[in-house]
Amino acid sequence: MAKKNIDKNIFADALTQSFVKLAPRIQIKNPVMFVVYIGAILTTVLYVLSFAGLKDESGGYTLVIALVLWFTVLFANFAEAIAEGRGRAQADSLRGARKDVKTRKLKSASDTEVYTEVLSNTLKKGDIVYVKAGEQIPMDGEVIDGAASVDESAITGESAPVIRESGGDRSAVTGGTTLVSDWLIIEVTAEAGESFLDKMIAMVEGAARKKTPNEIALQILLVTLTIIFLVVSATLLPFSSFASRQAGAGSPISVTNVVALFVCLAPTTIGALLSSIGIAGMSRLNQANVLAMSGRAIEAAGDVDVLLLDKTGTITLGNRQASEFLPVHGVTELELADAAQLSSLADETAEGRSIVVLAKEKFGIRGRELSKLNATFVPFTAKTRMSGIDYQGNVVRKGAADAVKTFVQENKGQYSEQCEQIVRRVAGEGGTPLVVVKNNRVLGVVYLKDIVKKGVKERFEDLRKMGIKTIMITGDNPMTAAAIAAEAGVDDFLAEATPEAKLKLIRDYQAQGHLVAMTGDGTNDAPALAQADVAVAMNTGTQAAKEAGNMVDLDSNPTKLIDIVRIGKQLLMTRGSLTTFSVANDVAKYFAIIPVLFFGIYPQLAALNFMGLTSSRSAVLSAIIYNALIIVALIPLALKGVKYTELPAGKLLQKNLLIYDLGERAWIG
Repeated sequence: MAKKNIDKNIFADALTQSFVKLAPRIQIKNPVMFVVYIGAILTTVLYVLSFAGLKDESGGYTLVIALVLWFTVLFANFAEAIAEGRGRAQADSLRGARKDVKTRKLKSASDTEVYTEVLSNTLKKGDIVYVKAGEQIPMDGEVIDGAASVDESAITGESAPVIRESGGDRSAVTGGTTLVSDWLIIEVTAEAGESFLDKMIAMVEGAARKKTPNEIALQILLVTLTIIFLVVSATLLPFSSFASRQAGAGSPISVTNVVALFVCLAPTTIGALLSSIGIAGMSRLNQANVLAMSGRAIEAAGDVDVLLLDKTGTITLGNRQASEFLPVHGVTELELADAAQLSSLADETAEGRSIVVLAKEKFGIRGRELSKLNATFVPFTAKTRMSGIDYQGNVVRKGAADAVKTFVQENKGQYSEQCEQIVRRVAGEGGTPLVVVKNNRVLGVVYLKDIVKKGVKERFEDLRKMGIKTIMITGDNPMTAAAIAAEAGVDDFLAEATPEAKLKLIRDYQAQGHLVAMTGDGTNDAPALAQADVAVAMNTGTQAAKEAGNMVDLDSNPTKLIDIVRIGKQLLMTRGSLTTFSVANDVAKYFAIIPVLFFGIYPQLAALNFMGLTSSRSAVLSAIIYNALIIVALIPLALKGVKYTELPAGKLLQKNLLIYDLGERAWIG
């Protein structure tokens, strides 16, 4: 019910805006429709003059032409206004999240007791604030101390709180979100009025929307066609008068009919809908919870032919799962599972928890009384790349194969050749091997497997049909990367990826003429994001990543990149399809009107009167009324977009020509 009320409000506001936009300073921004606007004024003046006896057509006929032209302008205004209305509705909901709140401004990040209470709109870049549970984060910033759950539903629409903490790639916070638990010390990274929320509102509202290169190019084409038709229509007045005298038959064409003819021949359909198509495309992206910093980025997404995708979280589920215990000779699977579970009891990673669960499911091994074991847990560190447990004189470790091998050899132990074979096999199958040792004796390997998301292979196949190459980026070794790439169905992969390697890969493809898209969330992704043609930064990522990207995914879902490409292509397809329709529409009306206007002077033209029209008035009226009503009929298509289908460019062009060109001509005929 609320949605219906919103739709009614948007519709009512669009009707009002249709008349507000009749102001000349607004109309002149759309050259094609501005000429129609002038034509409406001219025919209105001709109708008024008809009362003084100055007329070239009957007053009633001129009045109908004038009214239809005014409706044509109003319908064009309505199409743009309803697209803008959707943006304003989204902006209003976002604006509700922005409030000027009191916050604690610290003198030093190390002392939370010394602070000054200030309003959020007075904060400046570099200020340090202290926020407690239940309070609103006053401004965009980076967490420099603390960890807390943050409710970002006002911005992302996602009700589940997210963790924000100092360090790493989840340190960025957004003004207008609310702390659910704990506390944070935040360094402000934006000035008042320049926050992420402010940028979102401006973009969604259309205030910051600039015409894209494709829009500008198409506008130039439309203006050129309009000028050509204007010149042609203007020459018809003296030509018809001359021809009528020479032939001694027929009558010269009237000014009213010349104006109507020009409006029918000019590309008014696409001219009326061009702006609304661009606004609606950005609106669809916003509805997908993606903020585009410019319309250029959306268009670039439509032209992308190379996609760089992170493996973790995009192609795979993100957390490797223990799938099998692989013991060496002389060790039972139960013995390996027991040691692996013991070493993982204090491991809070997803991998560690999955080992505990697998041991429980396969052998019924449950948690034990750790206090009785008098155990000391050894946490995982990036330096050792191992974790484990020491208890009652026993030393158990699990970790990366090379790290465990070094550990065993340093303690004068023997590293099993069979274990090395198992490690190579697991890696070759795309898994991650974790070697387990107890008291310097190798027990075997825990097979951790990346789970490829369901449906991903099919989506990549769809992208391949569209001519888009997919490249998986991963920090895994080449063998593991190759196995996962084959299972997922990507076209290529970059293993052991570093920031420099990502940047070089993008530059190499761009040098070959490709348009490249990628996602990222960390500071180390910033150089590659800045280089990519379409760069989607995760909202949970660092400020550096968000500043480097030209889009921000509020849901922080790396697979959203595929949807962004679809929306970009749909925008370009919609614009292209309606342009094709408009041009075909004009050509069809040309052949419908011209023969009827001149067959009184040149009877031979009657052979071209395919529609069997009997008078110039019926021809002009039917064409100009159709010209106005077709704009209204196409507004839903402009807002919703042409139905997207994964097809190669050639087949897609053939399909759209069939629907929007030949189909339109058949309809006219």
